[in-house]
Amino acid sequence: MRGLLRYRLFLAIVAFDLLVLAFRPATGITLFGHSWRVLAQMLGLLPPVFLFLGLLDVWVPRETVMRFVGERSGVLGMALSIVLGAAAAGPLYGAFPIAEAMARKGARYLNILIFLGAWSTLKVPMFLFEFSALGPRFAVTRWAVNVVGIIGMAYLIDRLMSPAEKAILGSGTAGGGRAERTRS
Repeated sequence: MRGLLRYRLFLAIVAFDLLVLAFRPATGITLFGHSWRVLAQMLGLLPPVFLFLGLLDVWVPRETVMRFVGERSGVLGMALSIVLGAAAAGPLYGAFPIAEAMARKGARYLNILIFLGAWSTLKVPMFLFEFSALGPRFAVTRWAVNVVGIIGMAYLIDRLMSPAEKAILGSGTAGGGRAERTRS
């Protein structure tokens, strides 16, 4: 029974879909179609993300992460976080496991927030589309405003959170009570 509790949200969605299917078959079929497409998209994205995380754990030493995006990385760490987030592909939920791995490896909390902000708003393909469709002035202005906004919000959040709250992210216990990981 305890194992099923981990999947309670998924099971609740399936139960809701079945309930809608029972009372409104046409809507239920449409709802199952949407649910299936979202599940298929996640199953197509998450395995490569977890493969990347496994390689990151094995191939990139903690000291390297700390040097480039750690507490003393300064502007270089922020710039690298922006580049990594902007160059990434996929929806935002793919960024959270990577952010958690960065935290375990010793990345500065500010840089993790900048990485997440860049992933969500500074995608290179979106910039190229805007550049060609809406013009270089719009694309560069939007990108610059977003960079300033992301860094400003990251600084604000970084300052408002206590060190204990930041430590939860890096300990591996924030995600549903998992035991602390021993590998770095």
